[in-house]
Amino acid sequence: MEIEKKFAVCTMPELSRYPVHFIEQAYLNTDPTLRIRREDDQFYITYKHGSGIAREEYNLWIDEKSYRHLLAKADGRIITKKRYLIPDRRWTIELDVFEGDFEGLVFAEVEYASVEEAESYTPPAWLGRELSGDIRYYNSYLSTWDAAKGKFWEAENE
Repeated sequence: MEIEKKFAVCTMPELSRYPVHFIEQAYLNTDPTLRIRREDDQFYITYKHGSGIAREEYNLWIDEKSYRHLLAKADGRIITKKRYLIPDRRWTIELDVFEGDFEGLVFAEVEYASVEEAESYTPPAWLGRELSGDIRYYNSYLSTWDAAKGKFWEAENE
């Protein structure tokens, strides 16, 4: 089970002090979600199902050859981003800075041990409004986004 919330970012922290991971991901299916991901030098398939802040999630590690094979079969856009890990009391804020087609998009996610913990979380002042229920910020939705429509997020993070 994955329990997480997403937030807009009002003010970017100084990122050079935090660990960072390079992520590349694509989708084989969006409902339920079947995603392939490369995170640095690790590769896996993720199955996600459900809606809201608590969803089923299962990861299966695969090798690079399998990842490349599946990547060629993926639908939509390949998403690339840098994920910064920023400590916040007993949690870790995962700050995603998108690249490529989604350059300029930034949002943060925080994972929790329980729904009650998620509901009682008070984000730091540099995070903005909660985006958890906004489908436009699901990576699976972004993979199907038509760039010709413009960048819906340009005013969102201000």
